[in-house]
Amino acid sequence: MSRRPLIAANWKMHKVTAEAKAFVTALLPKIAEVRDRDVLVCPPFPLIASVDDARKGSKLSIGAQNMYFEEKGAFTGEVSATMLKDLHCEFVILGHSERRWVFGEGDELINKKTIAAINAGLIPILCVGEKLDEREKNMTEQVVLNQLDKNLKSVPEHAVASMIIAYEPVWAIGTGRNASTKDAKDAITLIREFIHSRFGATSAEKVRILYGGSVKPENMKQYMDQEGIDGALVGGASLDPESFAKLILY
Repeated sequence: MSRRPLIAANWKMHKVTAEAKAFVTALLPKIAEVRDRDVLVCPPFPLIASVDDARKGSKLSIGAQNMYFEEKGAFTGEVSATMLKDLHCEFVILGHSERRWVFGEGDELINKKTIAAINAGLIPILCVGEKLDEREKNMTEQVVLNQLDKNLKSVPEHAVASMIIAYEPVWAIGTGRNASTKDAKDAITLIREFIHSRFGATSAEKVRILYGGSVKPENMKQYMDQEGIDGALVGGASLDPESFAKLILY
């Protein structure tokens, strides 16, 4: 079977309301003819409603950059899956390296969030990847497999088939450095083999696995030409509608 490519924008902590609306307004005409791939924008929480309003009538999907695993309660500053669904979010990024390494989120917490997202009807985009020192010690395989093992604990097989996994080498995020196409393909093959061994052939065949890490219009096609890479999770190059449109139209 052929998996449908997904090109996802992670705006991180950028833009205000007017900029978000202007972005969507500029982007939509550029990708109006796109039929064979999915396009997703993940804005900061305060901009989700504005992006949702601006995308009406289009096939543009919307997601969040994080969430908490509890449905409600005394969790000041947190946002629940129910709240994201109420804002018409379809996806949520979980376990991004910045959440792991800047904010100290551990594998057990990411696992709880993943299960909560699935139970709420959101599609998790689970991010995994190694830091530079781990790569230099040839620990890429060990780190990625350990994250997958812990983050997907108790996740049902059918849910894995419909979720997204993003391989994001931490050393390539926002640094201008990017993994070679071979590095990316090897890591993504490793991830798919893990899914096959843990969740079965159907899940391994259906799960979409993205590459993320200094993806730009100039190198997008090189990654998408690699067997097994189903799209990209894009940071800096997704902030400009012209640049993001070029990525989508690779």
